[in-house]
Amino acid sequence: MEQCLSEKTSHLLSHHRYQSAKRIAVFLNMSDEIQTGDIIRDIFRQDKSCFIPRYQPRSTHMDMVSLGSLEEINLLPVTTWNVRQPGEEDCRQEALATGGLDLVLVPGLGFDDKGHRLGRGKGYYDTFLERYSRHLSDKPYTIALAFQEQICDSIPVTENDFEIDEVICA
Repeated sequence: MEQCLSEKTSHLLSHHRYQSAKRIAVFLNMSDEIQTGDIIRDIFRQDKSCFIPRYQPRSTHMDMVSLGSLEEINLLPVTTWNVRQPGEEDCRQEALATGGLDLVLVPGLGFDDKGHRLGRGKGYYDTFLERYSRHLSDKPYTIALAFQEQICDSIPVTENDFEIDEVICA
């Protein structure tokens, strides 16, 4: 997939939801996803709080935990999904326990114009957003970052699937 990263990144970084957000959750990308390094760099440059996913193996549970610096990413262990994340023994601030999030940047395999998202089949983001809505009154704004090739006419959904507020695609 061809990646127009600078265009997507510029669009996101100038977006009013991103600009006003103080606490942002961003995924550490897989090789076939939109690259998020420049976004994470900007989060730290603007002195915003950065949170990244920590998936629990053999479950659908995911927390968003604090990332202290851009340099810290390379020190994190690599999971079986070939993504870096803090280990379970690594004590970190958890977003739900410390005030929530303003914005969640969401990966996926496919998206439609109704806000439906096709993930990788484990339900991590849907489970996290459902748990979030039970614990905190305001759901964070969600933006999916997508390649043009990932936009579909429709995505199959179930009652457990959360809709994404917006998809940014070049």
